[in-house]
Amino acid sequence: MTEESTAAASDDLGKVYVVGIGPGLPGDMTQRAKDVIQSADCVIASNLYQEFLRKDGTLPPETATDGGTASASAGARSDQEVIRSTMGRQIELAREAFDRVRDGETVAHVSGGDPNVYGKSDLLFLMAQEDEVEDVPIEIVPGVTAALGGAANLGAPLSNDFCTISLSDKWRGWDEIEEKLRAAAISGFVIVLYNCWRNYERAVDIVREERADDAAVAIVNDAGRGDAGRNGESQTITTLGGATDHDDKVAGMGTSLVIGNHETEVWSNDYEQFLVTPRGGRDVDDF
Repeated sequence: MTEESTAAASDDLGKVYVVGIGPGLPGDMTQRAKDVIQSADCVIASNLYQEFLRKDGTLPPETATDGGTASASAGARSDQEVIRSTMGRQIELAREAFDRVRDGETVAHVSGGDPNVYGKSDLLFLMAQEDEVEDVPIEIVPGVTAALGGAANLGAPLSNDFCTISLSDKWRGWDEIEEKLRAAAISGFVIVLYNCWRNYERAVDIVREERADDAAVAIVNDAGRGDAGRNGESQTITTLGGATDHDDKVAGMGTSLVIGNHETEVWSNDYEQFLVTPRGGRDVDDF
C-alpha cells in the first residue's frame, strides 16, 4: 500500500477517546473533555456519568419528553448514540468501540476522574494489544482525579511529594498492597488512598506501624460533586490514630483518605480547617 492510499484509509477512520470528566460536574470538567463528548458519534458512559452529563447539557436529554429537566447546550448532538457502560461489559464495549472507529465513527469512552488514575485507559490499550488492534487511533483526554479534587477542598496537603494507592484487591493481592503502604509510610510520602470501601481499617493499621498517631488525616467523600454524588461532598479532618473511629464517614467508592506526613499541619481560619504540607522549609522567606 502506498503512502497516499494509507493516508486515505486512515482518513476514513474515526478515533476512540478515553475521556476523563473529573467528578462529573461542569465546573471541574475541562473544555476539551466537553468538546470531545459533544462531538462524538457514540458516547459510552455509566448511568451516573450520563446523568451528570445530561444535567450539564453536554449530552442531550434522554428523551424529548423529559419535562425539560435537562436541556442540551448548543454543542450537544441530538443524533448521538449513548451506550450504558457497566463493569461486566468493559471488554465487549472496548471491542465495539474499535469496530465503530473502523466504520468511521468517533467514540468517547467516559471515565470518571482521570483515565490514567484507576480509570479506563489501560483497558483500551490492553484490549488493543490482545486483539492486535493497530489500526485504530486512541487518544486520552485527562480529567481532575479525586486526589486533586479532594486536596483542593482541604487546602494544600499535596504541596510536597505524595503517592496514591488503591485498596481494591480485585487486581492486586493484599500482600502487594501492604508492601506499598508500608514503603510509602516509611518514605514520608503524603498518601492518598483510593477505593476505601475495601480494607481501609486494615490499611490505616499498617500505616500506623510506621507513622505517628497524631499525623493529620482527612476523609473525603465525593470531591467536587456537591450534593450530586451518591453520599454528598464532605471532608472530615482527624488523626491517623482516630481515623477508624469515623466509619460513618467512609461511604463507599467515592471515599478517599489523605494521610499526612510528619510535616503536614492542620491550619484554621475563621471559616474552616485546612491541611497544609509545606513544599520545603517552613519559613515563607524560603520561597
